[in-house]
Amino acid sequence: MTAPAYTEFEWQAEGAGNGASGEKLTRVFVELVKNLDSVHSICDLGCGNGHISGRLAAFGYHVTGVDGSMSGIQIARRAYPGVEFVHALIDRDLNLGQFDLVISSDVIEHLYRPSDLLEAAVSQLKPNGQLLLGTPYHGYLKNLVLAATGKMDAHFSALHDGGHIKFFSVNTLSRLMRTHGFDDLSFTFYGRAPWLWKNMICHARKL
Repeated sequence: MTAPAYTEFEWQAEGAGNGASGEKLTRVFVELVKNLDSVHSICDLGCGNGHISGRLAAFGYHVTGVDGSMSGIQIARRAYPGVEFVHALIDRDLNLGQFDLVISSDVIEHLYRPSDLLEAAVSQLKPNGQLLLGTPYHGYLKNLVLAATGKMDAHFSALHDGGHIKFFSVNTLSRLMRTHGFDDLSFTFYGRAPWLWKNMICHARKL
């Protein structure tokens, strides 16, 4: 079993953890989902305070949000009473049903064993089901810019408790996803200039 999502903090207030940047990223996720064919049921792995789950449910999708933070789930249930939220660890033993789509935004970079999230996604997807997985973008040019501007220590700080512990490039995330039986990968990038992107969202299909 993996540790609960967002173990480094507890949600302290209604709507916490979104902000302007989080809202923009939510809109990108929602538009990507709306452009997918044959999606009716969605599982949101690491749903946090339920913000993306709630937005998708408002468009008529049947959404189940899952998170290991009880306080996050409590906030989500209060904010989006028409959505099903489940307090559970993200691992292969999840047994919530079979979904057309699994989404996960800014979760995998917090996990000691990222494969836990992919295994959970596989277990919850119907045959030929789809996955949208978002995580901060890292790449060679971005790392060079961080180093040249003296921001490497701040970006990869070892002095914070919790936070990001895995840093994915397109190549490493693609390899991990293919290892777990996903194919037909495509990427959407969000924020900042090309090759210095803030986030990437990978769309893939379960083989």
